[in-house]
Amino acid sequence: MNWLTEIFTQPSPIQTLLVLAIIAATGLALGKLKLYGISLGITFVFFAGIMAGHLGIEVNRDMLRFAQDTGLVIFVYTLGLQVGPGFFSSFKKGGVKLNLLGLAVVIIGFMSAILASVALKMPVTDVMGLFAGAVTNTPMLGAAQQAALQVHPEVQEVATDMALACAVGYPVGVIGMIAVIIILKSFNRKSGGRQEASSGPVKPFIAEFHVSNPAIFGKNIKEIMSLTESKFVISRVWRQGKVSIPTSDTVIMQDDHLLVISTKSDTDRIRALFGEKESKDWNKEDIDWNAIDSRLISKRILVTRQNLNGVKLGSLKLRNIYGINITRVNRAGIDLLASPTLRLQLGDRLTIVGEAAAVENVGKILGNEEKRLDEPNLIAIFIGLALGVVIGSIPFSFPGISTPVRLGIAGGPIIIGILMGAFGPRFHITTYTTQSANLMLREFGLVTYLACLGLDAGENFFETVFCTQGLVWIGLALAMAMIPTLIVGFAAQKFFHTDYPKNVGMLCGSMANPMALTYANSTVDNDEPSVSYATAYPVAMFARVIIAQIVILLLA
Repeated sequence: MNWLTEIFTQPSPIQTLLVLAIIAATGLALGKLKLYGISLGITFVFFAGIMAGHLGIEVNRDMLRFAQDTGLVIFVYTLGLQVGPGFFSSFKKGGVKLNLLGLAVVIIGFMSAILASVALKMPVTDVMGLFAGAVTNTPMLGAAQQAALQVHPEVQEVATDMALACAVGYPVGVIGMIAVIIILKSFNRKSGGRQEASSGPVKPFIAEFHVSNPAIFGKNIKEIMSLTESKFVISRVWRQGKVSIPTSDTVIMQDDHLLVISTKSDTDRIRALFGEKESKDWNKEDIDWNAIDSRLISKRILVTRQNLNGVKLGSLKLRNIYGINITRVNRAGIDLLASPTLRLQLGDRLTIVGEAAAVENVGKILGNEEKRLDEPNLIAIFIGLALGVVIGSIPFSFPGISTPVRLGIAGGPIIIGILMGAFGPRFHITTYTTQSANLMLREFGLVTYLACLGLDAGENFFETVFCTQGLVWIGLALAMAMIPTLIVGFAAQKFFHTDYPKNVGMLCGSMANPMALTYANSTVDNDEPSVSYATAYPVAMFARVIIAQIVILLLA
């Protein structure tokens, strides 16, 4: 049985893989446990690695570093791909305010961390590691570690100490953020809870209008749409009891009834344009659209043809050629208004209304072959990873900084991932992956990174926590988690009139804290915290990764 003992004890590539796999499996299993409805989830892998390091388990250092860096690169790149499509649109409308508030949390946090480093005479590297834990942001830790190794390439212990500080701060950060949510909820109850319009993705709204405005009698739809800034799609026209699918050349007559898809906020303007709004609710989930007219069907068609990736919907001229109407586009679970300027992406689901034969023909043009989407587009994945590593390695020189600034293996891949996710389809680059495939890659990378991080930091973890230095670190982590979020949270509610669900969602997003978000969602009866989290998260994540490196390069 010596061979079995050697597999576990002799440092080698096989032993490294075996140890990391056991740590990952153990951490993931324990992460399913809940305490008062809260679970650390995937983050428990980090603490499983710490325990393994504390027990004296050692692996090949080069293999450990390779696995850690590879996991980090895969995680941040696929994270960029996920947030890329909505990254730039998050700056529109109410998202600007949420992102500015989220950035305020980030900036106040970094300022408090720097002040703590100066006041307590602590190495800025240790404080940055502690800060990364307090804000539960492992990509920030990875970026800060890379920057520290640029400044002190001969001292590998610096990166290990940063991971150790992060391990101390992480659970404190989760507890601190939940405490902030409890405080803000109490404050919101006392202040009466101000409300505001939603700033998340706008859901299409369906309404029926009776044409009674003489100004549009005899005009075609193209001419009518030029009279208003509101965007809408006319799905069906009822005229003398008959239903038809309109085109841009369809002339609207008095007493026509129109089924219009728009946004709810535009309903009043559209009613003023057409005349009267009917009372029937067309937004119920149980409506049988195919029963409205026996000749017309409503069907969802998948975009699966590669050559349509990035093509503008209007350029296909499907309405005029086939007499169908595209009423909605569902992308990653979100319904979008089918405007002519909307660029299609692989995986989009188009709701098409028309005669059965016409809809089937359009389905052949768009592809509608779900099996095609199951095939992984690995070329874009590997090209993106390569570009991310290259971009992260480019040195940028700035006045006053002796060491060139590099985005590193955390900054480079996340930027390329965001750009590929946002603009890849415009250049006909297929970046589509199914949600399950993206989640699989992302979590595999993160689990690998956390297992390595914990194993590396575990040797001295308990000795550090149960001493005076550890108590100082715990108190400092709690302050860095709570002070910036409380300041911005109170300001958001009192001065910027942000309601409680959006406020706590934005704060959780700016802190990259999904555990706190789970708790926040349990305190309301809607999904507004999740929407605000998704709005603020990408920008705050990107800012932390970049600012952490700049702080290390300037002050370490």
